[in-house]
Amino acid sequence: MKLLDRILRAGEGKKLKALQGLVPHINLLEPNVHALGDDALRAKTAEFRGRLEQGEDLDDLLVEAFAVMREASIRVTGQRHFDSQLMGGAALHFGWVAEMKTGEGKTLASTLPAYLNGLGGKGVHLVTVNDYLARRDAETMGRIHRWLGLDVGLIIPGFKERPAEKRANYACDITHGTNNEFGFDYLRDNMAATLSDKVQRGHSFAIVDEVDSILIDEARTPLIISGRLADAAKLYYRFASVVRALTRDVHYEVEEDKRVVVPLEAGIEKVEETLGIDNLYDEVQQNLVHQLSVALKAKELYKRDKDYIIANGEVKIVDEFTGRVLEGRRWSEGIHQAVEAKEGVKIKEENQTLATITLQNYFRMYDKLAGMTGTAQTEAAELMNTYGLSVVPIPTNKPMIRVDQADLIYKGEDGKFGAVVDDIAEKYESGQPVLVGTISVEKSERLSRMLVKRGIEHEVLNAKQHTREAVVVAQAGRLHAVTVATNMAGRGVDIQLGGNPEGLARHDVLKEGHAPEVLVDDFELPEVRTEEFDAARTTALARYNQLLAEHEQRCSTDGDAVRTLGGLYVLGTERHDSRRIDNQLRGRSGRQGDPGESRFYLSLDDELMRLFATGALSWVMGRALPDDEAIEAKMVTKAIERAQTTVEQRNGEIRKNVLKYDEVMNEQRKVIYQRRDQILHGADLKAAAMEYLAEAVDALLETHCASVADDEWDLDGLAKEIKTFWPSDIGLDALDRCGSTDKMYDLIMADSSNYYEKREAELGDVVMRDVERQVMLRIIDQRWREHLDEMDYLQEGINLRAVGQKDPLTEWQREGFEMFGAMMKGIAQDFVKYVMHVQVVRNEAPAPVVQNVQQSSSDDAPTSGFSAAASAAAAAGDIAPELAAAAPAAPAKQQTIVKDEWSKTPRNAPCPCQSGKKFKQCHGATL
Repeated sequence: MKLLDRILRAGEGKKLKALQGLVPHINLLEPNVHALGDDALRAKTAEFRGRLEQGEDLDDLLVEAFAVMREASIRVTGQRHFDSQLMGGAALHFGWVAEMKTGEGKTLASTLPAYLNGLGGKGVHLVTVNDYLARRDAETMGRIHRWLGLDVGLIIPGFKERPAEKRANYACDITHGTNNEFGFDYLRDNMAATLSDKVQRGHSFAIVDEVDSILIDEARTPLIISGRLADAAKLYYRFASVVRALTRDVHYEVEEDKRVVVPLEAGIEKVEETLGIDNLYDEVQQNLVHQLSVALKAKELYKRDKDYIIANGEVKIVDEFTGRVLEGRRWSEGIHQAVEAKEGVKIKEENQTLATITLQNYFRMYDKLAGMTGTAQTEAAELMNTYGLSVVPIPTNKPMIRVDQADLIYKGEDGKFGAVVDDIAEKYESGQPVLVGTISVEKSERLSRMLVKRGIEHEVLNAKQHTREAVVVAQAGRLHAVTVATNMAGRGVDIQLGGNPEGLARHDVLKEGHAPEVLVDDFELPEVRTEEFDAARTTALARYNQLLAEHEQRCSTDGDAVRTLGGLYVLGTERHDSRRIDNQLRGRSGRQGDPGESRFYLSLDDELMRLFATGALSWVMGRALPDDEAIEAKMVTKAIERAQTTVEQRNGEIRKNVLKYDEVMNEQRKVIYQRRDQILHGADLKAAAMEYLAEAVDALLETHCASVADDEWDLDGLAKEIKTFWPSDIGLDALDRCGSTDKMYDLIMADSSNYYEKREAELGDVVMRDVERQVMLRIIDQRWREHLDEMDYLQEGINLRAVGQKDPLTEWQREGFEMFGAMMKGIAQDFVKYVMHVQVVRNEAPAPVVQNVQQSSSDDAPTSGFSAAASAAAAAGDIAPELAAAAPAAPAKQQTIVKDEWSKTPRNAPCPCQSGKKFKQCHGATL
C-alpha cells in the first residue's frame, strides 16, 4: 500500500505520525528543485497539469508539488516552509483541520494545498474572516502562486463587483475571499435573472482560515438577503417609550443566560393602560405582543458599546467574537429597529427575507473542505459531527516557552481594574510590551481613561478604530508598547517582537503623503494607468524599500531587547465564555519559540461569573475581603471552568438546533435552486407544462367533484374555474353529459392540450419554450419569497407547541413539508394560468413591448406584481428581443349584450365582441 493510501486510511491517532512520514520525502527533493532555474521551476506547473491530464491524481503529485512551492516561496518572498508547515499543508490537502498555534505560519502553510489543488483547474477558495486578511493574503501569498503561473482572484465587498469581474475572479485557479461574501454570492447567484448574472462556478475545495470562528462561532447566524417592507417606525418609538416606564422584576422578568424576557401580568396591564387598549392579545392587535417583546429585549439584552455602537447616527453591530463592527449587518425580527428606537436614532425600514442559508449548509456543499486554526481541540467533536472534519494537532516548529500565570480574582470590578493598571504601569516602566484583552468596547474605553490618568501612553484597538488595526498590531510588540484591544480572536495578524517592519514602513510612507492606491500589489493595479501614476508608484515603492530596511534593523534590535525583558505580556481583563477565545488571546504571545507571559485578572462582578458561576462562589462573595485583595482559590478556578463549559454546551446546542431547523429549509432550497438553475441553462419545460396541466385538472375535479354522489357536484363552479386556467369552450352541458369524473378528466385534458398545442403552433416552439422559462422563473421567485416569509412566521411561534406536549422540531418538519407542498402546487397552478394567458408581441422596433391579455373571467388568476416585473425585465433586456411575457391582467368587464342588436348575427360568423371566436362558440351560445 502506498504511503498516501495509508495516511488516508489512518485512524485519528495515526494521522500525525503519517504526516510526519511525508516530510522526509519532500525534503529529499529540495536540493534538486533548488538547482532549477526560474523558468524551469515555473515550467513545473505545466508539467504537473499535463500529468493530471494523463491520469495521475493530486495525491501522486503532492510530494513534488510541495517541494516546488517551497522553493518558489523562498525565491519570491524569502520565506521557507518549515517542516511543521509541510505537515499542516498536507493535512489541509487531505481535508482535515490543521491545529497550528498562533505564529506558526498557517497562511504560508495554506499556499501548499492551494497550489496543488489549483493545478486541477476546478478552483480553490481560501476563506478568511475579514476583508483585510483576504486582500493581504491575495497580495502576499498570491504573489507566489502568480509567479508559478496560477491565476489568483479576490472576492471582497467593494472590489470588482460587476458580475463579469466577479465571474473572472471566481474563474481563477485560486480565489481569496471572506466567508460572508462567498455565501452571499451563492445566494445572489440563485436570485439571478440570467446566466450572465451568475458569478460562481461550483464548490470544489475550500480552505477555511480561523475555521473554529467561521464554522463554529458564526454558525448560529444565518446569511440573509432581504428587501424592504413597510415602515413601522412610529410603533417602535412608541414601545421604546412604553418599556422605559416598566420596572424589571415588577413588570417583567429577565433570564439573561437564556436571552429571554418575559412580561408579567402587571406589565401587560400597564402597557394596555398606557396604549389605551383593552387587550394586548386580541387577534387584531397581535403585532403589539411582538412589539412589546422586541422592545423589552432591546432594553435588557442588547447593551451599547458591547453588542453594538452608535456611529454616524446608526446602530452598528459589534461581533462578540472579534470586536469588529459588522458593517451592513442587522438583527432580524424587529430587534434592530427596537434598538434604534431605544437609542433615538433613525429607524431603517423592516426587511423581507429574499434568500437565506446558514454557513453550516453553505460550506457542506464543498466536495472537499479543510480548515486551520490555533484552537480547535475543544470543538473537535462538533467539527466531526457537523462537517466530517478531523482535527490534527501540528507540532510547533520550536518549543513553546511562554509562561501562563495563575488567574488573579478580585471581589469587585474596581479593585480588579486598579490592579490591572498597576501591573501595566510596572511593565511599561521596564519597557516590556503589554497586550491587554477586554471583552467589550465599554471596558476598553474605561481602561483607556485610567491609563491616561496614570500618564501611560497606549493604543486602543476596538470596533471603533478598526481602520487603524494593521498599524496598531504592528506596534504591539515594540518596546514600551501598551495595546488595549477588544477580543483579539480572529485578528489574523502576528505580533512580532520589536515591531512589524512592513507595517511600520507602509505607515510612514503614507504619512509622508504618498497616495495609498500607488502602493497596491500588481494584481490590483488599474488596467489603464497614466505616466504620472507609474512615476508616483515608482517613487513611493523606492521610499518604502528605503524605510523598510531602516525599520528591519530597528525592529531586530528592539526585538532582542524585548526578548530579554520576557517577551510580550498578554493581560486578560475578563474570561470569555469560550475557552477557545481565552486561548487565542494567550496565543498572541510566545510565537515561534519567543519568550512570553500571560495572566488573567477576574472579578466576581464579571458577566460570566455573575450569570453562570453561582453555587461555589456564594461562599467567596460573602467573605469580608478588601476590593484590592486578590482571591486565590481552587474552587473559583473550577467555577470558572464550569461556567465556560456551561456556555459552550449551551452554544453548541443552539448551533445544533439551528442546523436541525435549517435542514428542512436546506432540502427545500436545493429543490428550488436546482430548478432555477435548470431554467437558466435553457431547460425544455414542455413536459413539465403538460404535467402541471394534468395536476391542475386533478385539483379542479378534487375541488368541485369530490363527492361520490353526482348530484352534489358543483359543475357550474367547475366550468367557471376552468376558464381561469385557459380560455375554455367547455360549458355546463358538456360536463353534465360526461356522467363520471374519469370522462370529465379526459374531456378537460383534451381541451387544455388542444389549446396548449394551438398556442405552441401560433408562437413557434422556440418562443413557446422561452415564454415557459420566463414565466416559471418569475413564479418560482415570487412564491419562494412568500414561502420564506411564511416559514419565518412559523418558526417564530413553533416553540410554543411544546406547551401542547408536541415536539417543536417535529411540528416544524411536518408543517414545513406541508407548506412546501402547497407552494409547489401553487407554482404549478400559477404556471398554467400564466402560460395559457400570456400575450406575446413581436415588434420591428428594438425595444420589446409587454402587453397584458384580456380575460373574460379570471378572478382567481394570479396578477400581483408579475406584469410590472416582466415590464421591468423587458426594459432591462432580460427578456429575449423577440419576446415579452406578461401575466393575465385584471378581468375585463363583460360587455352588456343586447339581444336585439346581435340576434341576427350568423352563427358561423365572427362574434361582434371581437374575441376572435365564432359567434356560436362565444356570445351566441347564451342567446
